[in-house]
Amino acid sequence: MKVKENYINVIPMREIRSTDDLLFPFPIYNELRAQSDIRYDETRKCWDLFRYADIQSVLKQPKVFSSQRGRSTTKTSILTMDPPKHTKMRALVNKAFTPKAIKQLEDNIKDLTHDLLQQVKDQRTFDIAEDLAAPLPVMIIAELLGAEVKDRAFIKKHSDALVAGAKDESKEALQAVVDMQKRAEEELSTYFAHLIQKRKESPADDLISLLIQAEIDGERLTENELLGFCILLLVAGNETTTNLITNTVRLLTEQPHIAEAVRQDPSLIPQLTEETLRYYPPVQAIGRIAAEDVEIAGSKIKKGDYLINWVASANRDEQKFDDPDTFRLDRKSNPHMSFGFGIHFCLGAPLARLESNIALEVLLQTFQDITCAADQLKPIQSTFVFGVKEFPVQAIRF
Repeated sequence: MKVKENYINVIPMREIRSTDDLLFPFPIYNELRAQSDIRYDETRKCWDLFRYADIQSVLKQPKVFSSQRGRSTTKTSILTMDPPKHTKMRALVNKAFTPKAIKQLEDNIKDLTHDLLQQVKDQRTFDIAEDLAAPLPVMIIAELLGAEVKDRAFIKKHSDALVAGAKDESKEALQAVVDMQKRAEEELSTYFAHLIQKRKESPADDLISLLIQAEIDGERLTENELLGFCILLLVAGNETTTNLITNTVRLLTEQPHIAEAVRQDPSLIPQLTEETLRYYPPVQAIGRIAAEDVEIAGSKIKKGDYLINWVASANRDEQKFDDPDTFRLDRKSNPHMSFGFGIHFCLGAPLARLESNIALEVLLQTFQDITCAADQLKPIQSTFVFGVKEFPVQAIRF
């Protein structure tokens, strides 16, 4: 079967198909990395990169390895843009993500976390994903953008659809995912086009109003660029932060001694978040396209070839990290690539870290014990996203 460009991001690797492998793929990455630094997958029609040094080299060379995609989407996104336009766009949207702007969200994130946990206070079990990790970033992003509270479920549903993966490589399964993603993008575009028009007529104290008014070198964002950024922020900020929080709680239930150590010393929470980003990364891979003929680790890459950079493998590369398969709160150096690297380093990384740190702090202050209440976890069906659909827990309050 000839693989179309639209399918590159939804076809699973043949080595990672079973539920157990999707829930814990890291031994497979270790095995693939040991076999070869790079390999070409005939089924998916792309190169897989597994080594930290190679992936870092690709991500820091935007002229050689382009972020532009051939997907059907008509929306412009800084995620799929190269310099010099990327440089100007990034400078524009950076105005909304200054340290001061992020810091101002701290109290609101804490209040929302307390409110969400208060809603489940009488339940013997509750779902970390559904009751906390999923709604929290949606609430914050919706507030940032200026979306209404009543629209949060709509936003969450369609942003989740945009990162979904196919169950298998059959033509029917692949087309179903592509069609679902197209519908989700259309729904979100219609929604945000309406919101953008409202803000043009009546500006408010929100991100969309700021971006409408922002200028660099006399240029403003086009409507397509505004729509692309709104959708990008939803997907990157929503799904990533949801899975970061859920993955961290999963880790704490699997290794309760770590939960106790952090409970005893809350100053370790930032290290907890960083090590989770390395150990259980919410995003496993980053795609690029070769803009010219080039050689990587002895393999000849042709112009136009797709490269899948497996950061989940790079984060466990023994050539870069000491004792990489052990979760260590005392890790002195942790240059993981879970937020990317180079000019496309995640714009919302400070916000994701802040949301995770606050959510974990409130959780550990509220509960003296948290255990997993699921007989079998269900992995998110995605090629690039790592997480679980639900994470029910039993929690004992102080």
